[in-house]
Amino acid sequence: MTTISPQIRRTYTPVGLEAFLHPESVALVGASDAAGKVGQIVMQNLLASPFAGVIYPVNATRDTISGHKAYKSLAELPSTPELAVIVTPARTVPAIIAECSELGVPAALIISAGFRETGSEGIKLEQQILTLARQSGMRIIGPNCLGVMSPCSHLNATFAAGMALQGNVAFLSQSGALCTAVLDWSLEEHVGFSALISLGSMLDVSWGDVIRHFGDDPSTKCIVIYMETVGDPRAFLSAAREASLKKPIVLIKAGRSEVAAKATMSHTGSLAGSDAVLDAAFRRCGILRVKTIADMFYMAEVLGKQPHPNGPRLTIVTNAGGPGVLATDALIEYEGTLADLSADTLNELNRLLPEHWSHGNPVDVLGDASPERYAQAMEIALRDPETDGLLAIVTPQGMTSSTEIARSMVSLGNAGKPVLASFMGGTGMRDAIAVLNANGIPSFPYPDSAARIFEYMWQYSRNLQTLYETPLIDEEDSGPAPDVVGTTLRRASDTGRTVLTEAESKIILHAYGIPVVETIVALEEDLAVAAAARLGFPVVLKLNSETITHKTDVGGVVLNLASLD
Repeated sequence: MTTISPQIRRTYTPVGLEAFLHPESVALVGASDAAGKVGQIVMQNLLASPFAGVIYPVNATRDTISGHKAYKSLAELPSTPELAVIVTPARTVPAIIAECSELGVPAALIISAGFRETGSEGIKLEQQILTLARQSGMRIIGPNCLGVMSPCSHLNATFAAGMALQGNVAFLSQSGALCTAVLDWSLEEHVGFSALISLGSMLDVSWGDVIRHFGDDPSTKCIVIYMETVGDPRAFLSAAREASLKKPIVLIKAGRSEVAAKATMSHTGSLAGSDAVLDAAFRRCGILRVKTIADMFYMAEVLGKQPHPNGPRLTIVTNAGGPGVLATDALIEYEGTLADLSADTLNELNRLLPEHWSHGNPVDVLGDASPERYAQAMEIALRDPETDGLLAIVTPQGMTSSTEIARSMVSLGNAGKPVLASFMGGTGMRDAIAVLNANGIPSFPYPDSAARIFEYMWQYSRNLQTLYETPLIDEEDSGPAPDVVGTTLRRASDTGRTVLTEAESKIILHAYGIPVVETIVALEEDLAVAAAARLGFPVVLKLNSETITHKTDVGGVVLNLASLD
């Protein structure tokens, strides 16, 4: 279980990552001409990007690689590279890192696998690498990662099949395989990136480093994260809180369930952490957490195009009842709500719409609705103070001109409220969707997706409001709380524990002024009897153990004890 510090401080100062993203020279250690080998694919990607810097292939047994002079070792290079990309077997990496350290190489990207995820021997290799890197100040991304893409500098130091388009989204992932899937999708959908980074096992460079970097990067408008483990909680939370004040951070966290968390452990060699604790921490840092990969990129698009809602109340305007009901179900499932349209709004709609319209929200303008009827109904709904956002659903019907309806929606962007669309169908909707996209109105293939995205937008707005309202904790702690908390945490840490007992947890909560049930730890039976008498009946008797976390599994909880008998 990952323990998150009770305080968030702005004391984390990461080293810059420029050498990974904009190097002037790259040494590829393990470069190869053998088709299908990682060293061959990375070499071809570096050459095809086209990377404008110098490329040094390093291979102990070859004179040339892909027509370029190859070097037997890093020591033979004519100059010190800014970035060393390492694709050799895990057992060889410590010696290569030692050579990098001696030469003063500032950054190393270790793509090689076979480290902590394989067990104790792999952990020892990582410890050797980290010790060497710390001695020289070198930064390391990886190991066990896909690599780094920086489209603006035409750097493709990965073994992916292709190069990302240039854009303003930074995609950061622990999973290299997910990076390749996202890359393939992005090329199809014409989505561009400021960077695409696979962090792998995060031996050195971790979430705090990359979030801080892209939070300050003017070419990045949104940070999108696929996370399996948190790494250093304090560094992550500190960087995320600061970056969230500047730009959206959209995150999907794998390992929510116990089964998935075990899979994460086998994949990365790290514990996934308590999901409920992480969920609360994400909200407090302004991070928007979503559940699907599609929603990750939907939100990256929507937050850059539409104003943020001031509340969860959505008005749906549709030309078919069924899709409106589907959207409503999704909205309620994600804790949103339908806007309760005012009497004035309903009267206006009564005057505009045919007699048998739905007379409520969703506003069913009926299947024969003209673009004019649609436009007026949407304008009326948006004017209602109860409406925090609008979803327009259009189904293809013989009497409906979807393209004209899309054109009529363009002016709705001046309302200061988010406007989303779901133009359902295929080829018949392409022109209409193109109009929407050209004017910054997101369109979704299905209405339930659109409703879910609106509710995510509200969650993001609410998270930001909380972030702005949360006072920063002073750099210098004062008062008794930090002393009590520090002592409690150190006591647990000194015994090798990462989970607090219930009694210790209550000590920390009480130190920060959070009410807790009075609890007495009794080390003997007589003391427990005396404590119960002092507290007054009924009482609860619980096992206080540093090793057993699920007390009910061992009969360690007895409720409603009404007397000393």
